[in-house]
Amino acid sequence: MAATTTTTSFKAALLSTPSISSSTKSTVLKPRFTSSSSSRYSPIPKSLIAHHVSTKTNAIVAKMGTVPSPVSETTSLDFHTSVFQKEKISLAGHEEYIVRGGRHLFPLLDDAFKGIKQIGVIGWGSQGPAQAQNLRDSLAEAKSDVVVKIGLRKGSRSFAEARAAGFTEENGTLGDIWETVAGSDLVLLLISDSAQADNYEKVFSHMKPNSILGLSHGFLLGHLQSLGLDFPKNISVIAVCPKGMGPSVRRLYVQGKEINGAGINASFAVHQDVDGRATDVALGWSVALGSPFTFATTLEQEYKSDIFGERGILLGAVHGVVECLFRRYVEDGMSEELAYKNTVECITGIVSKTISTKGMLAVYNSLSEEGKKRFEAAYSASYYPCMEILYECYEDVASGSEIRSVVLAGRRFYEKEGLPAFPMGKIDQTRMWKVGERVRATRAKDDLGPLCPFTSGVFVALMMAQIEVLRKKGHSYSEIINESLIEAVDSLNPFMHARGVSFMVDNCSTTARLGSRKWAPRFDYNLTQQAFVAVDSGAPINQDLISNFLSDPVHEAIEVCAKLRPTVDISVPPDADFVRPELRQSS
Repeated sequence: MAATTTTTSFKAALLSTPSISSSTKSTVLKPRFTSSSSSRYSPIPKSLIAHHVSTKTNAIVAKMGTVPSPVSETTSLDFHTSVFQKEKISLAGHEEYIVRGGRHLFPLLDDAFKGIKQIGVIGWGSQGPAQAQNLRDSLAEAKSDVVVKIGLRKGSRSFAEARAAGFTEENGTLGDIWETVAGSDLVLLLISDSAQADNYEKVFSHMKPNSILGLSHGFLLGHLQSLGLDFPKNISVIAVCPKGMGPSVRRLYVQGKEINGAGINASFAVHQDVDGRATDVALGWSVALGSPFTFATTLEQEYKSDIFGERGILLGAVHGVVECLFRRYVEDGMSEELAYKNTVECITGIVSKTISTKGMLAVYNSLSEEGKKRFEAAYSASYYPCMEILYECYEDVASGSEIRSVVLAGRRFYEKEGLPAFPMGKIDQTRMWKVGERVRATRAKDDLGPLCPFTSGVFVALMMAQIEVLRKKGHSYSEIINESLIEAVDSLNPFMHARGVSFMVDNCSTTARLGSRKWAPRFDYNLTQQAFVAVDSGAPINQDLISNFLSDPVHEAIEVCAKLRPTVDISVPPDADFVRPELRQSS
């Protein structure tokens, strides 16, 4: 899709958008729930519909008109590799370059890791256990002599878990964090973001000249930029960023031992290359993790899209969406169990499964004609309220504000300045999540929940709004689709379906947990105060917005990416454990 076409259609959609303020008085679709808790929406005569454009909408047009266009043909993310086969793909008219993965490539790992004798994996949180084990197993299958060693701080209770995974002091694969950093040729810094911000100087001082720093998140770059600093010039800096949480990275890799190609997609970036090895090392790292395909990005684009995505559809937004929809359905007469099924179970089950295998359009096309009307009402009313929060969130991330808030929050976890420690509390004790426990306890093994048209419309509107913000901010389609769609439906949502959204919010990475707590209420309030008021007040459905959704070129790009996705769906048992070690130990 050409940049000019995107800008024009987006502006046209905005200009034809009805007001979603509480001042709208007419009614198009009014929700009603019967005593049996089944839902229906009664159409209101068109004579009661008044179409107008609000002042607020015009303000959005003015703002979004200044946003950068999508990645253009001149924005190159091309790269050179002397070890792996690079492939050119076309996504919505944009050429991008990827490397396909597969276990048949493991014999090339020694060539990719030329000059590397030891890979130090620092940290045992979300990504550490998965990446260390995947790297170790892949190198062993390749009969490589490269050693994978875990580095932990002295006295860490994670030593026991690392030993249980097969890493020991006796065979040189487990040791002190600083000894491991100093002795490694490739240092994978997988400690929490706030810990990186507090310890980066010591990490840099212990690294060998010409060694390589590997990151799985661009957070540290964002933190350094906020301080006017950069990485030392005598080391290379690369990133491999799996588009899924650590347990998903490991789970699909293990499944991939039986089905070649199973795994989690990853992006890679070369921020600094002191000796020409960085690209092949990064690609080797990604292949060894089991990534089905690896696409190029920059470290800056990665942290912007990733931190933003965590606060958006990957966690924060979906948390806010299900809370406000559950409350709405119960208030309109649904039983709590049915309301939970029509919110959480719908999104994390049937909707995610359908999007994963067939794309977003399949969700809409699988509905009845009446169901499509409900979907359209929800989509039309929710798109811009979601985009408003997403737009603000992206700019908070890009400006460094979110990064600073994560660093400061991490420091509030401990007593200082005479004030007590304030670690994050859990959210799983409220009524909604207790209802979820009962629903999952009686759920049939393969029950994916009901396909609720209204819930589907809100969720898909959220997904499309996130896609559009990233598109306007210049991200590649590979990054957009993985951060807004694939990571949600192929990695996070299956775990949420198994254990609940609240379990994910309470047990994912510190940065994501903080983001969800901060931004989920914003989505909740904006949808409740704007979108649902619009539906209940009868704001007309924006047909241009629906038409744009149905014809958006992102759907073609998703089809291309679907052919590159894992050849097996992630298998998540009901008792799937993805609690971080320190949380298990503290409980």
